Amino acid sequence: MVPIFVFPPRLFEFILTALLIELTPGPNMAYLAALTLGSGKRVGFAAVTGICLGLSGIGLLAAFGLAVFLDQVPLAYEALRYCGAAFMLYLAWEGWRGAEGKADAALTKSGAFFRALITNLLNPKAALFYVAVLPLFLEATPQAAGLQSATFVLAAVYVAIATLIHFLIVLFADALRPYLVEGARETITRRLLSFSLALVALWFFLGTRR
Repeated sequence: MVPIFVFPPRLFEFILTALLIELTPGPNMAYLAALTLGSGKRVGFAAVTGICLGLSGIGLLAAFGLAVFLDQVPLAYEALRYCGAAFMLYLAWEGWRGAEGKADAALTKSGAFFRALITNLLNPKAALFYVAVLPLFLEATPQAAGLQSATFVLAAVYVAIATLIHFLIVLFADALRPYLVEGARETITRRLLSFSLALVALWFFLGTRR
């Protein structure tokens, strides 16, 4: 009888690896810091929710073959890479210009949620994580249903770790907000963070070349 649930034998090693990956500066970290400093923690938490769903969606799609498809079809991978980098540059440009007028809180949170969701769905690096890194921790796992079960467990653990770290980033940025966004410092801080996000977008684009 094939077991329905299999506990991944290298779960602790996977947790450490996921922590190191998520603590490395990247698009989500830069975006959340800029967003929270500009709009507050409620909007930041909305973006964290979008990131969480985006990573979960990529994980599910990867389990059903998306990551393998991107690995085997260079054109699809390149299209996703260009779209992801372009969208991040758009967010950086929007942050540089600043908001023209005040939108209501619900719309602001909704916009942050969908932008974070789109950014992560357009991230080929997230998809390839599931096909290049995650399988390394499944070597000793039984095949068939057991392997699929362990894959879903590791994907869920990765999303949980990423969500926790993003949650803490929002709290940290919100704690700094009173010191960085008052008076003229608001424009300076917003533009510095927007410039940083643009650099991250460039790093993302160059770092995902094949």
